[in-house]
Amino acid sequence: MTIRPLLAPFLGLGLLLGAPAVLAATPGAFTATYNVSQGGEPTGVATVTLHPAGNGEWVYSKNVKSTGGLAAMLGASLAESSRFRWKGDVPEAVSYDYQLQTGIKNKQRRMTVDWARKQVTVDEGKGPQTYPASPGMVERNTTSLALGLALRDGKQQIALPVAVRQQVQTQSFKVTGKETVKVPAGSFKAERIDRTDAERGFSAWYAPTRYPVPVKLSQHDGGDIVMEMVSYRQQ
Repeated sequence: MTIRPLLAPFLGLGLLLGAPAVLAATPGAFTATYNVSQGGEPTGVATVTLHPAGNGEWVYSKNVKSTGGLAAMLGASLAESSRFRWKGDVPEAVSYDYQLQTGIKNKQRRMTVDWARKQVTVDEGKGPQTYPASPGMVERNTTSLALGLALRDGKQQIALPVAVRQQVQTQSFKVTGKETVKVPAGSFKAERIDRTDAERGFSAWYAPTRYPVPVKLSQHDGGDIVMEMVSYRQQ
């Protein structure tokens, strides 16, 4: 077993939780917590926050602490922070910081977007790389928020421009059914959405008329990881 499978879902997605109320055009500030399990065994807790940063920008941060398995033995932790601006109801990327720490390995990534020059710069400590930016692009930490808002707007198939390491990649998602989902925060009649452009075993369940984010997420790439909503506090 390696540290990567235990933290795999956090490498690709950022989760947000909304309050069970009528949604505004964009969600407000909040703090949320999540349980994370692998193969049915508890492995971690995630704390997610969204707050305004001034000048029309927002910051979405996720901090994950491992509580079980090898990741906990190694003292693993993951921190992601995204700064973005709203373009309609899309969280258009401004910057993204990623840091993974374990007892044996540290990894970091810094992404910035120069919208005046329409250029993305990515630096992982080995020198910066650049590529063209795309209007309305998100990054992996804010992808689930963009999906939730698209579902709220009634979309059944969604194509998102996502800034990754070396390019802006179009990722495709589709609503594949409706299911009742039970998580620590309650029982929800949810829409299931799956990624369709890659065999990554990603599924998420949304209650889009109540929340702009998943109530549950399952990812099989790198291990059978499940994330479930536990609590939400609006600020």
